[in-house]
Amino acid sequence: MDTADCARLIRNGDRRALARAITLVESARPDHRAQALALLGALREPRREALRIGLSGTPGVGKSTFIETFGLMLTGQGLKVAVLAVDPSSARSGGSILGDKTRMERLSRDPRAFIRPSPSQSQLGGVARRTREAVALCEAAGFDVVLIETVGVGQSETVVAELSDLFLLLLAPAGGDELQGVKRGIMEMADLILVNKADGDLKPAALRTVADYAGALQLLRRRPQDPPGFPKALPVSALADDGLDAAWEAMQTLVAWRKEHGHWDRTRAAQARHWFEEEVRQGLLAALSREPQKGLMASLGDRVAEGALTPEVAAAEMLRLLGR
Repeated sequence: MDTADCARLIRNGDRRALARAITLVESARPDHRAQALALLGALREPRREALRIGLSGTPGVGKSTFIETFGLMLTGQGLKVAVLAVDPSSARSGGSILGDKTRMERLSRDPRAFIRPSPSQSQLGGVARRTREAVALCEAAGFDVVLIETVGVGQSETVVAELSDLFLLLLAPAGGDELQGVKRGIMEMADLILVNKADGDLKPAALRTVADYAGALQLLRRRPQDPPGFPKALPVSALADDGLDAAWEAMQTLVAWRKEHGHWDRTRAAQARHWFEEEVRQGLLAALSREPQKGLMASLGDRVAEGALTPEVAAAEMLRLLGR
């Protein structure tokens, strides 16, 4: 299928074409990369924008349950929802389980929803390298909301904030020292902290946890892109479908305020610049795997291993040779 036909099908909401296009942009083959860039260029106009929501959380917090319940709430309001779930890849085999569709069975059957699991491969930051391009494809296909689920919670997961409009941090109640375990960096990036499993016997503990995080957020300096009262912590129960409407209302309030005050456009422009620079960095690293750079790297690496050069001196020499 040529680029024009594929672009037309994606604009018309063809799911099979969208799935094939995401597979194409995730491919590392040079010929596929050229086709992916041509397709992304063909889909730039007319420009469509979706609300991009990044979501991270501690293991076992119920991210998949939350995404399914939240996604069904949105599709019930007539919105089209895409879920880009990034699964961790094995450092040895490179394989991933990619089981998100099985964990979101009800949402996967919803005709207004699209779920796409992707392997993180070697990419840090809780997202796959081509997730941003997959988001652009989902926007071109007419989805109103794109949910981006990261592999976990940690300092590196803040990268997802560079491709989302809102960043949600999902935590569990009665986590003990969890407040200390969650890195300050990811808390500073979060627009909303949602304490999940606020139901049954855990509800009192969840409300205490919300109060703890609300107090912690007050200690952080309010960001210029936030209205008064944000970022905030809220209790939710994905299992009981409770509190999700309040969380959605808070998201809409925040988005409307940022658009009204010009922060939305500035943030998206800064994100575009970030990913341009990231592509350049990744391209330079890829160039080191080709000759003659590969031979220079191997030669200097051997001298470092022998103790003839320190890693710092060898790196400086490599950069000097690249700058010739």
